[in-house]
Amino acid sequence: MRRADRLFDIIQVLRSAKRPTTAAALAEHLEVTVRTVYRDVATLQARRVPIEGAPGIGYVLRRGFDLPPLMFTTEEVDAIAVGAQLVRRLRDPALQDAAASVLAKVAVVLPDATRAYFALAPFYVSEGSARVPDGIDLSEIRGAIRNNRKLRLAYADEQDRRTRRTIWPIAMAYYVDVTLIAAWCELRADYRHFRVDRIRTANVLDETYPSDGGRLMAGWLALGREKPAAAPPAQVRANAASHVRPTGQ
Repeated sequence: MRRADRLFDIIQVLRSAKRPTTAAALAEHLEVTVRTVYRDVATLQARRVPIEGAPGIGYVLRRGFDLPPLMFTTEEVDAIAVGAQLVRRLRDPALQDAAASVLAKVAVVLPDATRAYFALAPFYVSEGSARVPDGIDLSEIRGAIRNNRKLRLAYADEQDRRTRRTIWPIAMAYYVDVTLIAAWCELRADYRHFRVDRIRTANVLDETYPSDGGRLMAGWLALGREKPAAAPPAQVRANAASHVRPTGQ
């Protein structure tokens, strides 16, 4: 690890710590010697980083200190480059445009040497095989999830049997070969997953669904993403079903 990255990590550890952190704990985290930690802390203090404490007692970072924005380690730069390329798999044009914008903003603030490395992006990420949806705007769906808005779908299953559903969208699940909307389905009174490439039309309704303090989301997570047909916990099912109004179906 470069020394600059190590100094950055010391600040990050102290920022998140709720009690004084000893040099031994920092050394174990950074995989260096305690003596190296003493030298690094002294360097930071000389640079006016408000670290208080002493060897054998522990160190704390005085409240109110913050790092300048967009200071990245080399591993973080790699993560940004790979993550932005992974967004290509999502078949979500708005997110793809946002990823390109993030890359441009990051490149502007990086040091010259790091910027040159970042521009080369020595990583390759395959584009995946998910089909491009044509009956749905994924940006609108993500907005509905943020705002707890119900969706009205015209949906076709694998045999092209059509149904109309009113759902409570909980999350987007992006896989290499398919994109799903995880939701509570009013028609089935249960959790369901809807492939976006099988949605014929989708409308965001004015009607909202209750957030329930995150219990619906917790119930979905408890299913395990590999078991979309499993029943939710009884208390979550009862809570969600109590809010469902008859749809006439």
